[in-house]
Amino acid sequence: MTFDRWNPLNDVPSFPAVRYAAIADRIGRILKTRNDVLLIQAEAVVALEAAALSLARPGLKAINIVTSMYGGWFGTWLRRGGAEVVDLSAEAARPITLEAVQAALDAHPDIEVLSLVHAESASGIRNPLEEIIAFTRSRGIVTVVDAVASIGGHALNIDELGIDIAVIGPQKALAGPAGLSALSVSPAAWKLISKPGGPRDSILSLLDQKAWLDAGRGALPGTTAPLEFFALEAALNRVEAEGVDAIVARHVRAARATRAALAAMGAELWIDALHGSNLLTTARLPNGADPAALLSVAPGSIELSAGVGPGAERLIRLNHTGQRARFDIVLGNLTAYGMALRRRGFKADISAAVDAIALHYGD
Repeated sequence: MTFDRWNPLNDVPSFPAVRYAAIADRIGRILKTRNDVLLIQAEAVVALEAAALSLARPGLKAINIVTSMYGGWFGTWLRRGGAEVVDLSAEAARPITLEAVQAALDAHPDIEVLSLVHAESASGIRNPLEEIIAFTRSRGIVTVVDAVASIGGHALNIDELGIDIAVIGPQKALAGPAGLSALSVSPAAWKLISKPGGPRDSILSLLDQKAWLDAGRGALPGTTAPLEFFALEAALNRVEAEGVDAIVARHVRAARATRAALAAMGAELWIDALHGSNLLTTARLPNGADPAALLSVAPGSIELSAGVGPGAERLIRLNHTGQRARFDIVLGNLTAYGMALRRRGFKADISAAVDAIALHYGD
């Protein structure tokens, strides 16, 4: 059969190679960094694995902070590359403490790399990134930060903090596509990555990806994904129009309003504001409440979900990520959660919750 009509799904125009570098520069401005920015044509888990395997060598010693399954994966990847890894695990579904990090580094003074997740969507917690980075920086340790669930929802200044590798995905607070990711790489990180023994001829080789930088940032290696890049450009246009600091402020407001409303409703917050993510808020269910049963009677809200992973089995997540970080979603989340609690026989002061939200969105 002959097709004589152009199909936008089968015949997407190529994304202009000259605009790849512009995208990297725009992401660098969002991250507030002058470090090299690489574009990865895959979801952020691929960029994270590439960072781990590109750093890992026999003889390298790393501390890997585990506050969810993602931290666990990163340690597995480091070990696969031959590194000696000390997993530093927090209490289930809780953030790590600075004191625990300090104790681990004191016990292992030969550590070269430390990795951690900034904010966890599985449980709604946030690790004390700024304090940890300041401490590791004083010891010359190369840091790797999974900022996929924090960029745009939390303030993140890569150069000011001194983060060596930051991995991001645009699909959360930045409200972009999930099929692309990016990472920033400092000179100190490149020094470790460039040591003999790292992976080559692989999508997981950052040295192979660096060839794009060395060649003047022209066409990306391999077959590019134009739909994803056009979508990323559109997302970056929205981010720049609003301003990344304004996007962070919008998430902060949504998180504060949600926490205040849950407290007014009589619900129990899982984590305090200092250690909570701005992208979603988690509530601990009342004794006797079943997450699946409660969600089954929530009135049509798709922004409520159960917690994920060990320690999060009795948590409900109220999602206010990206374009959801606004008044109507916050109000709908709290109303739906309160109605679900009532339908299962638990008390919930919905009126008080609405009043609390109004105080945060009253201007």
